[in-house]
Amino acid sequence: MPEVLKAPLVVEFPFTRSLGPVQSAFLTGLRERVVLGVRTTDGRTLVPPVEYDPVTADELRDLVEVAPTGTVTTWAWNHAPRRGQPLGTPFAWVLVRLDGADTALLHALDAPGPDAVRTGMRVRVRWAGERSGAITDIACFEPYDGGPGTPAGPTGHDGSFTDPVTGIVASARLDYVYSPGRAQSAHLQALSERRTVGERCPSCRKVYVPPRGACPTCGVATTEQVEVGPRGTVTTYCIVNIKARNLDIEVPYVYAHIALDGADLALHGRIGGIPYDQVRMGLRVEPVWTEDGRHPDHYRPAGEPDAEYETYKELL
Repeated sequence: MPEVLKAPLVVEFPFTRSLGPVQSAFLTGLRERVVLGVRTTDGRTLVPPVEYDPVTADELRDLVEVAPTGTVTTWAWNHAPRRGQPLGTPFAWVLVRLDGADTALLHALDAPGPDAVRTGMRVRVRWAGERSGAITDIACFEPYDGGPGTPAGPTGHDGSFTDPVTGIVASARLDYVYSPGRAQSAHLQALSERRTVGERCPSCRKVYVPPRGACPTCGVATTEQVEVGPRGTVTTYCIVNIKARNLDIEVPYVYAHIALDGADLALHGRIGGIPYDQVRMGLRVEPVWTEDGRHPDHYRPAGEPDAEYETYKELL
């Protein structure tokens, strides 16, 4: 039984979105230390605001200012903050219904410990020192007893600003530990030996590369290992024209589905050693390995005649 592998992985990318008039006003208001909600046709005030009534689906545009103070409606203690969270020390996640609002806003509450937090407690906004038009312009909430330093109440702001925020860029990130399991661990270990190994279904006899440990068609376990390739056939492909972040490959380049000889499932790989506009369906290719590579760096033309369409049409 081969060792089952595991590795920490990170999926991260910047997410860019434009803002409609309601979200634009809300985020611009935070930049200006103003909290805005939106009023529904039945008189409720929603904070954070939305563009359409969640009950009636009516379009909403009537912006209204609410107070920077409010009441905790529910909470949960975060004893170990993670990277990118509002505070670096333990804090409470809270839902706060701001004064003048009918819905609650999720944010962090800076408190010395869980014993200092309760449903119904009064809190106020702590504004960030530098604000740019984002939810992080509210640094957090803090306990508030109505004493000195009482924040100013609503001034009747209508949501009109001279320099509104029109778009935001947020970083989406997922950190996790991936374990490929028995079948894929064997596949990856074979690749480190410059071999490609799949598994054969005992029922339909198809060979799957990379293997998943079970046949996706028959639903039965697969254990019989079968070495395939190393050469294969391009079944379909795409031309990449946008350069990926942290990927040292000049565009345009081709990414293809490649049916390795002996396999009944195409895997994907980059095609090199040929101009991108000469790649075609049926092209016969072979793997190219770097000196320390644990998988093929790319595939290049194998110098063989193109495969007939009938030989790979079922693998498209």
